[in-house]
Amino acid sequence: MKTSVALCTFNGEKYLRKQLDSILEQTVAVDEIVICDDLSTDATLSILNQYKETFPNIFKIHANEKNLRSVKNFEKAISLCENEIVFLCDQDDMWIPEKVEVILNQFKISPELHVIATNAFIINDDEDMLNVSTIYDIPSKTTKEMKEILFFHQNFCTGATIAMRKEFADDLMPFPPENLFHHDEWIALKASLKNQLLFLNDRLIKYRIHQNQLVGGVIFSEQDLQKRIDKIELPAEEMNSKIIFSFLKKVKRKMLDIEKFRTIEHQQFFDLMLKELKAKKEEISLISDRKFKLLTFFYKLTGKI
Repeated sequence: MKTSVALCTFNGEKYLRKQLDSILEQTVAVDEIVICDDLSTDATLSILNQYKETFPNIFKIHANEKNLRSVKNFEKAISLCENEIVFLCDQDDMWIPEKVEVILNQFKISPELHVIATNAFIINDDEDMLNVSTIYDIPSKTTKEMKEILFFHQNFCTGATIAMRKEFADDLMPFPPENLFHHDEWIALKASLKNQLLFLNDRLIKYRIHQNQLVGGVIFSEQDLQKRIDKIELPAEEMNSKIIFSFLKKVKRKMLDIEKFRTIEHQQFFDLMLKELKAKKEEISLISDRKFKLLTFFYKLTGKI
């Protein structure tokens, strides 16, 4: 299996060399590294060109003419990848040396899989390991199916850990607007809907927490993580009024967003997602009508659910 890395950069000079070195030091070498730089004003492009001089057959650098921001920049980088397996990559993390080898082996033994996401170590600015709870802990601490967690609760598949087959990646294009889904959530949702997603609990990257990162929010206190798990596991019949109406409001907002921002290229996916959301809404609404009749009437009357 030939491999591509889709790497997006923007003013990433501080950590970029460590990330690139960790990719080049894999136990199974990658075949190409496609980089889309989003108008960096620091030394990012200079660093990338130095690596290209040393590895001219691996590095393919594209400097954007206008700022695309994270989601559309990853869409561009992924579309430019040419090989069978595409690894997404952030500019400020580090890969464990066996990352590519482990994921390729999994794709080889599981031809039905189209997307693999993994767990991660958490490091700080100084590369110290942090003993913290993360969104990556969610799948191993709940009995719910991945699709249900992703659709109704929490995305736990971050782009920095994702690898996918190119044929699946091509089917993702164009990405929906960013105010509907971030690119990693889009990938996870679409793969989970067809049972083509695997979450590996192996920690295959060092995810860096620092002040200037574009997207964070992966770490929690142990108490906060347990609250999220309890909420995911809570049977609908045991939900109190606060949880039920919060859930119904969330589902309604998501359904309205889909109707507003859905793209014609992914009509079938959005129809299926709306079907899932409507079914869940009807299930919870029946319980709400029975347990909290007056409140339910009020929320429906005011258009909140």
